[in-house]
Formats: sequence, structure tokens, C-alpha cells
Amino acid sequence: MRLVEFTAPGRRGAGAIVPGGVLDLARAVPGAPESVVGVLAAEGAVRHAIRRATEDVDPTHVLPWPGVRLLAPVPRPGAIWCIGYNYRGHTTQDDPAFPDVFTKPAAAVVGPQDAIILPVAAAEVDYEAELAVVIGRRAHRVAESEALDHVGGYTVLNDVSARDWQRHGSQWGLAKSFPTFAPLGPAVVTPDEIPDLADLTVEARVDGETTLRGSTRDLVFPVAWIVAYLSRAVVLEPGDVIATGTPQKLPHVLDRGPRWLRPGDVVEITISHVGTLRSTVVAPE
Repeated sequence: MRLVEFTAPGRRGAGAIVPGGVLDLARAVPGAPESVVGVLAAEGAVRHAIRRATEDVDPTHVLPWPGVRLLAPVPRPGAIWCIGYNYRGHTTQDDPAFPDVFTKPAAAVVGPQDAIILPVAAAEVDYEAELAVVIGRRAHRVAESEALDHVGGYTVLNDVSARDWQRHGSQWGLAKSFPTFAPLGPAVVTPDEIPDLADLTVEARVDGETTLRGSTRDLVFPVAWIVAYLSRAVVLEPGDVIATGTPQKLPHVLDRGPRWLRPGDVVEITISHVGTLRSTVVAPE
């Protein structure tokens, strides 16, 4: 399933992308949760009914695309955990024993049809293309072999970063916490839609030019390891988001030096089998 949160005339709720638009799950399945997180956490008969409704679609419950606006599929995560330098090739160092972990605030989250607003206080705003994990079942002290059982699905996150603010100190969090610095979406894709989690292409484009490309086969710390590792320290709750890091930009992009985001730029992040997150950059309000 490809789960979304949406608004439409007179409606806001959880849906599934189907041919022609968005299936309104609350109308298609009596008792279905009205949030993506609720759908991910659903079990038993409700979960089965939701699955059946997305496979045998009643067209009377489909909202056509022209009247639908997609929101962040997890509008306010309980926590956003981010992994730094998690792709081989992002640095010249040997693989570390443990990852760099930082957080982004839920208030930074915006949806797939929202803009990235450049801050007044930052001049060097950059983008990062990341596979994001959405927790579906509570996880605490889980084994790596069982970690993926706690994953509800996957989506795309742009870890927008103010590089000038990263140089203010040894911690990265503040530089990544400005409003609109966590575009998320467009959908949460359930694990059954992913043929091989270790073979996903992660790509970014700015104004149509491909600037970054990598593969999850180059992750230093794979998804199951990250979930198990974090769960040793914290309780991961349904709806928590884990951003797994960004590949390095392509050599020709690095060679010409930094090119910070400017008003009018369009940043597209595509992860194979997961989707494309497209964000327009605008000037400070």
C-alpha cells in the first residue's frame, strides 16, 4: 500500500493511492483510522479490511487527483532520528563503529506540496536525499533479526540543512531545525511494496539536473541495524521517523563548489519503489 494523508473539499484523512486518485480509507472501511500512523498500527480485521479495500477498489470512495492535496504522511512525528555519514563514499574515513545520531523537530515537517522557505538567518541552505523509515509497532530493545517487524513503511525525507549554522558549533541539530527543513512524503510505502531494501536507488535533482545518486547497498548501517541500535537507547513509537542518511553528491557537482538553494529552485528526491518528493524553494516570508 501507498498510504497518504490528504485534504479534499470537506474532508481530511488517510488514504491509499490507487488508479485515478486517493482511496478515502475511512469511507471505504468502516472503523478505519483517519491517520497514516493509525493505519500502520492497525491489526486484525481492520488491517485485513484496509488491505482488501485497496486491492478491490470501490470507485465511489476514490477522490480524483484534481481535488486532493497531499499532506506530510506523518504530519507530527513523535521523534525524527537522523543518521549522519551513513553512505560509503560520503567521507574518506573508514566505516565507524557507531553512527552519528541527531534529531530534527517535528515542527520542521512539511508535506510534498509545500515549499522550502529559506530562513532570514541562514545563507547556505543545502538539501539531502534520505530514505526515511516510519515505525509501525513499538520497539524497545529489539534484536536486529526482529527489527524490520517494527517498521510500518518507508518514505522520502529531505534533510534540509543550513551549512553556515553547522559551523556554529559541534552539534548539527540547530542547523537542521528551521521551519520547512523536513519535507516528507509523498506516501508511506508498506514493506511488501519494496522488493529489496538493500538495493534502492537514491537520487536528487535540482532544476532537472541530477546532482546526487547512490544506492542503499552502500549503507554503512542498514535499516534493521539502525532500528535495533536506536531501540537499545530509546523507545521507538508508531509514527516515529528515522532518516537513514544521504549519499554524497556526484563528483562534477562537488568539483564546481557549493551551490546553495535559491528562490525558485525545484528539488526532487526520488527513491526507487518509494516515490518522488518534489519541493519548490521560496524566499523568506
